[in-house]
Amino acid sequence: MRKNLLLILVIALSAIITSCEKPWQPLFNGENLDNWDKHLGTFLPGADSAIGLNATPDNVFSVVEQNGEKLIRISGAINGSLATRDTFANYHLQLVFRWGDSIYTKQNSGLLYHSFGDFGVAIGTWMTNIECQLMHERLGDTYLMENTCCETKVKPLDEGYIFAKDGEPKQFGRDYNGQGIKKALDAEKPLGEWNTVDLYCVGRTSVHVVNGQVVMINNNTGKVENGQIVPLTSGKIQLQSEGAELFVKTIQVKPIKEIPKELLQ
Repeated sequence: MRKNLLLILVIALSAIITSCEKPWQPLFNGENLDNWDKHLGTFLPGADSAIGLNATPDNVFSVVEQNGEKLIRISGAINGSLATRDTFANYHLQLVFRWGDSIYTKQNSGLLYHSFGDFGVAIGTWMTNIECQLMHERLGDTYLMENTCCETKVKPLDEGYIFAKDGEPKQFGRDYNGQGIKKALDAEKPLGEWNTVDLYCVGRTSVHVVNGQVVMINNNTGKVENGQIVPLTSGKIQLQSEGAELFVKTIQVKPIKEIPKELLQ
């Protein structure tokens, strides 16, 4: 009798815990971009500047319908930022995207997190941030804009470094071993297919997961101020317009208290 009662209590407690788990919060409401800020920056390097002359915030960042489904369309015709108005910390973010047919320079964009400050500070267009690279063939790389930094386990390449769970921890950033870190492996889908990027950020650790595979783990995320590293654990989310058409099916976020252990092993 006591065993049965204990079992019932365990099941009831599990149900309560499950029901208390925070649900996904969609950052795209499926109708419009009213809850986002739009900013246009510099013309595309290496492209005819006429490409960006007719660009407006509303034709660079828009909502379109394809096959009965509403999608975010980012034109890529000029450097620009689509940024959340809210700031996020300790979260799991999921982005589902694919490339379109219009290419002005190359299939390039980024999921920029821990963003802060003013538009235009980073490369003339974006808020300062840490980037999970979306560029074709570099999906999941880390790029540290302006004064951001992190510590990542890596192995050396002929040029630069590649993330490796069994690698040597090194400090990265403009003032250290460089601003870029290559992904551990290529998990990208063929052009035109949907990719799913999961970004986990808790405290000063961030994990990039591409189509279910861990490709990057950054620790001790921070920003350099007066020669000292200051912890960086939160910020806004930006999506880049940067050279090619890109479609977003979903972008959603939910709070978490810890990064799943299986991702860190």
